Amino acid sequence: MSDWKADQGWGPDFDAAMKPYALKGLEPARVILVYRKQLKVLSHRGEHWARTGGRMLHKAHDQGDLPAVGDWVAARIPEAGEALVNAVLPRRSAFVRKVAGENATPQVLGTNIDTVLVVMGLDRDFNLRRLERFMTLAWQSKATPVVVLNKSDLAQDLATDLEVVNDITRGAAIYTMSAITGAGMESLRQYIGPGKTVALLGSSGVGKSTLVNRLVGAEVMTTGELKDDGRGRHTTTKRELIVLPGGGAIIDTPGLREVQMWAAEGGLAKTFDDIEALAKNCKFGDCRHLAEPGCAVKTALEDGSLEEERFESWLELQREIEWLQKPGDSRGARPEGKRRARLGHGTR
Repeated sequence: MSDWKADQGWGPDFDAAMKPYALKGLEPARVILVYRKQLKVLSHRGEHWARTGGRMLHKAHDQGDLPAVGDWVAARIPEAGEALVNAVLPRRSAFVRKVAGENATPQVLGTNIDTVLVVMGLDRDFNLRRLERFMTLAWQSKATPVVVLNKSDLAQDLATDLEVVNDITRGAAIYTMSAITGAGMESLRQYIGPGKTVALLGSSGVGKSTLVNRLVGAEVMTTGELKDDGRGRHTTTKRELIVLPGGGAIIDTPGLREVQMWAAEGGLAKTFDDIEALAKNCKFGDCRHLAEPGCAVKTALEDGSLEEERFESWLELQREIEWLQKPGDSRGARPEGKRRARLGHGTR
């Protein structure tokens, strides 16, 4: 496995971070599988099952501090048997969401990602409000988001779909394709290769596993047939990094039924830069854009240059982020029930 680290994106930053651990006899490895409490890592000797060291578990503030798929780690790797992960090297990028439930806990879906492929189906999965959530977290991750509109063979009005998606993705590249037929797949190959890591994110049944198989050129992921209502089946149940034969990696994640915010102020500003620009022209710097005089956002809503649904989506995501920033004992109930029904399948 000569030069395996370079093929996986290792660089001078990781080299510098690893030096103090190397002096203790630890070796670099990359986390390639997280399934519940199980880990698998890749080192110069191949793949190893691993566990997180007790001291690291004790020091972790929350789940976000523990090894995640894509992480480079310092580990003690025996000739045979289980490896022991002692530290996570600083991450270049990380896609993080809040876990489902009332607890304010982060879940890291993938790290050290160069490109995030945000996958949405051109069928009943088509949901602009959910796409805004994905894009907010993708921009926040520090990776480059790319929008993949899958199932082009099922699109009823492709030109209109592209137009409305382009309006909310704020300069991200957009590709249409069909993972089933292979149409349009070549356009994604520029994002994979030696030293590159790409992650696929999307809701359950959107076709991510089929896309992975197409990109890899082999059946490495289980896929499911469509249900009777036309939706894809949820087939991925673990977070996994697939090492590509020619170098680089693809991270596949379980389909996300919920996309809850986590510390994504920068991503929110990027995804909604049109509203952020309007807000700068409001009369008051602390304008909430509700009933204040001289509100540029409210003016845009009244003259139709800003859609009400997009504004409401921005407000909701902003409230969720503000809720997370409050001290734990003063949060109260999560501010996300208002629009939950409108984030379901088929909402445009």
